Amino acid sequence: MRTCVLILSIGGCLYGQPATGKEGPTEKGLPPRATPKDYQVQGQAGEITIGAEFTGHSLPTMEGPLTNEEYVGVELGLFGPAGAQLKISASDFSLRVNGKKTPTPSEPFVKIVSALRDPEWVSPEQVEKKSKSSIGSGGGQGQDSGPPRPPKVPVAEQRAWAQRVQRASLPEGERPLPQAGLVFFSYRGKEKGIESVELIYEGPAGKATLTLQ
Repeated sequence: MRTCVLILSIGGCLYGQPATGKEGPTEKGLPPRATPKDYQVQGQAGEITIGAEFTGHSLPTMEGPLTNEEYVGVELGLFGPAGAQLKISASDFSLRVNGKKTPTPSEPFVKIVSALRDPEWVSPEQVEKKSKSSIGSGGGQGQDSGPPRPPKVPVAEQRAWAQRVQRASLPEGERPLPQAGLVFFSYRGKEKGIESVELIYEGPAGKATLTLQ
């Protein structure tokens, strides 16, 4: 229920606004890097050059990185000749991890919002507990036993994180190049268990496979 409320509230904030036809601060995508060679690897699909970098469970945004233990990300840059345009869709990309026969399709950003975390975020309860412990330190009695419960993240905070990821995700539709942004794939394992990663593109520009790791 909490996840459903969060997704609905995000949808209202992000998609309930009238379209202006102009790109502004809420426009999706990350700033493209100077050239495709500024990305980890490059691949060619027709006249389009794809630059890509595997980000793992860390998701870069303009305001700083977020993490997600259930999904991994790939930062993409799409480049073409002068005046080139491309119909972009995250669904054109899939990810093959550890040589898996069937690659994992990309997921829309709304699927990943419930598991987003900001590594810099500290809950008010943690701040209060730290303050009390620093004031009354020395006795040691009355300490809780067992592992601490994970702090609850307020819906407003989760919504802000989701908006950050939404803004960083790959723009879609007919777009002038270059364009850049994140695509997301389900992966709940640890990054240390990843031995190989291949990004697969099959779209209007053609086909390409990029070995990311």
